Amino acid sequence: MKRSNAQRLRDALEDDIINGRRAPGERLDPEALCRDFEVSRTPVREAIQQLVASGLVTVTPKKGTFVARVGLDQLIEMFEVMAELEGMCGRLAARRITEEEVDALREALMRCEAAAKAGDTDEYYYENEGFHHAIYAASHNGFLAEEARQLKQRLKPYRRLQLQVRKRMGRSLDEHREILAAIEHGDAERAEGLLRAHVVIQGERFSDFVSSVRRFGARLDAV
Repeated sequence: MKRSNAQRLRDALEDDIINGRRAPGERLDPEALCRDFEVSRTPVREAIQQLVASGLVTVTPKKGTFVARVGLDQLIEMFEVMAELEGMCGRLAARRITEEEVDALREALMRCEAAAKAGDTDEYYYENEGFHHAIYAASHNGFLAEEARQLKQRLKPYRRLQLQVRKRMGRSLDEHREILAAIEHGDAERAEGLLRAHVVIQGERFSDFVSSVRRFGARLDAV
């Protein structure tokens, strides 16, 4: 998947923040970013807007743009809400999905499989987005789909970080296959449960997530 300059810059800044190369409270200089990444002001502005939407960056009038402080407790709470939204989308999709939408979901899964086979976590992340967005569309509830997309965008860098946990990409793909099967068979209850479990961070996955956050140096101070 070809990415725009804004997407590539956003991903690079996300990695710097998550990996601790840019500390909470650090100022981001748009002019310096233009020089460092050899891009115009437009992709820098777009990337910063997307980072603001994800909660990684804040803009203070007359002062500038800064790396935000994100609390781990708040982050876990956001994942809990995301899991519930995803579960609702899965339940409705199992009841309402059309044959054309089933085909689109299958194709999205195939693209996830190709990315996983290549061992490309970034590419898998973007194809994973397509898989979940296909479920949102199949829910036929525009308000729910928009809420899910907005929160998913805010959690984007941390969901990318999850995929760096050893073997998580393979497990995620297996879960996608189960989710597709439940939706295809119209099993609304199973689809809801599978999607909720796919997203929520609990048990061993919680420990792995916290460990990865600390290992990669993301400084998540309490808000």
